[in-house]
Amino acid sequence: MKTINDEIMIKFKMHLYEEEKSINTIEKYMRDIRFFREWLNGKSIDKSVVLDYKKILCEKYAPKSVNSVLSSLNALFVFMNRHELKVKTLKIQRQIFADKERELTKNEYKRLLNTAKSNKRLCLLMQTICSCGIRISELKFITVEAVKKGRADITCKNKRRTVFLPKQLCRMLIKYIAKNKIITGSVFVSRNGNPLDRSNVWSDMKKLCERAGVKKGKVFPHNLRHLFARTYYSLQKDIVRLADLLGHSNINTTRIYTVESGDVHRNQIQLLGLLCS
Repeated sequence: MKTINDEIMIKFKMHLYEEEKSINTIEKYMRDIRFFREWLNGKSIDKSVVLDYKKILCEKYAPKSVNSVLSSLNALFVFMNRHELKVKTLKIQRQIFADKERELTKNEYKRLLNTAKSNKRLCLLMQTICSCGIRISELKFITVEAVKKGRADITCKNKRRTVFLPKQLCRMLIKYIAKNKIITGSVFVSRNGNPLDRSNVWSDMKKLCERAGVKKGKVFPHNLRHLFARTYYSLQKDIVRLADLLGHSNINTTRIYTVESGDVHRNQIQLLGLLCS
C-alpha cells in the first residue's frame, strides 16, 4: 500500500484492540493518523513525506506533543510492514525543576478544601484523590464496599493494584455515604447515579480558584495526585515504593511527580556552606 486507505485504518484499529490498548489510547492513535491522512491528501507515502510532516509538527507543537504523534505514526508503519517510514522522535532533556506557576502547594490545597466546605462532595472527593494518590479515572473504584474494607482494588491500563484508604478518610466517607443513603457502588456519583468523570470534577474545581485565591493553572484533578507524590517522597525518600503506590511500571515516570521547584533546590544548595564572604 502506498497510502492510508479506509481498510488500513479499520484493520489498524482492530489491531490496537487486540493489543489491549485502552480506549483513550486507541482514540488518540486514530486521531493522530486521521490528521496525517488529511494532510497527505491522497499523496503516496515515502520517508521524505513523513519527514516533511515531522518538520511541520515541530514548527507548531511542543517536543513532547510532537513525539506523541510520531509514536502513533510509527506504530502504524510497523503494522503496515513499512519499517523504512519510521522516523526518530525528538530528544528531550529530562525536566529538572517543576514549573512554580503550576505546582500546587499544601497551603493552597488546604485553602481549596476550606473554600469547598459548602460542597461536601467536592471537598471529600479532592481529599480522596490527594490522600490516596489515585487518578481521576480511578475514582469510580472508591466504592461503598471499598470504604468498608479500607482498601480499593483498582484496574487501570491493564494493571491491577490495591490502594489502601486512610482510616480518617474512611470515617469521613462512611458519614457521607450514610447521609446520602448510598447503598452500593461508587461513592462519588452524579445526579443520575453515574460515577463522576473528569469534566464534572474539573469544572467544580475551577469554580473554587478565585474564592480560594489559587491560580487556575494549578487547580485540576491530576495536580492532587502530584501533591500526594511530592509529599510522600519528601517524607519517605522511597521512589520505588512510590512508583508502586502510583501504579507506575517505569520509575522514570515517577520521577516527574517528585520534581520540586527551583526555589527548593536553591535553598538546598545554599545550606551546603560552600561559600566564604
